[in-house]
Amino acid sequence: MPEKALLLTFDDGYLDHYSYVLPVLKAHQMQGSFFMPGKTFAEDTLLDVNKIHFILASAKESELLEELYREMDHYRGEEYSFPSNRELFQEYGKSSRFDTAETVFIKRMLQTVLPERLRADIASNLFERFVGMEERAFSRELYMNRDQIRMMKMAGMYIGLHGYDHYWLASLPSAEMKEDVEKALDVLDEWIDRKAWVMNYPYGNTSQEVIQYIAERGCILGLTTEVRAACLGADDPYRIPRLDCNDFPPKSSHYYEFLSAFSGREGGV
Repeated sequence: MPEKALLLTFDDGYLDHYSYVLPVLKAHQMQGSFFMPGKTFAEDTLLDVNKIHFILASAKESELLEELYREMDHYRGEEYSFPSNRELFQEYGKSSRFDTAETVFIKRMLQTVLPERLRADIASNLFERFVGMEERAFSRELYMNRDQIRMMKMAGMYIGLHGYDHYWLASLPSAEMKEDVEKALDVLDEWIDRKAWVMNYPYGNTSQEVIQYIAERGCILGLTTEVRAACLGADDPYRIPRLDCNDFPPKSSHYYEFLSAFSGREGGV
């Protein structure tokens, strides 16, 4: 490794990575590592995580929360059973370093807490109301296609796994977690080495069961969203931390804090 090594990672397979990031990397003779959910290019489908992003960007938080409550009230007690809105907000409405309690609550309801089919239906309903664009057409403008991924690989970029459906892998039942990993391996087969590939966990979410399974399937490294610099030789290779782009200037000065804390540690990246 170089003395001052840096691994550049790009998540989710966005078309911007091909259009804007790739030319910059090539101009500086640098390699980037790109991790994309298989479903984006295999099915031309808008991921729920991105539906949520654009819903949040297109609606006032209070209006969106009110509409989410209305949707949950509509479905509660017939086909689906889950706690009251108030109980759920008390449990999951906790602010994070990037989001308010209300935004975190909306994300959690639509990402993991509500039953899968229900949260997909509600996310689609909210997307139609607040964004107002056909999802399939939207997905083609948002993500790379197979030809563009192929060009990235030919240009020397690294391609790795980011799940298939962009699920919280550790939250899935064992069989569903394994199915998601296998589907991702299959659709990315052209661009990865099945005997030595890298997993970038969606949302940074993993568990010992997930790690054990992907290691058995040829994974040699796992990237999380733990916020700090990595220390090679000390960190678990299946739980490698990363700094978020929001931790760097001009967004914030968090990078300097991590750099200061990390100064002098052997094997830092």
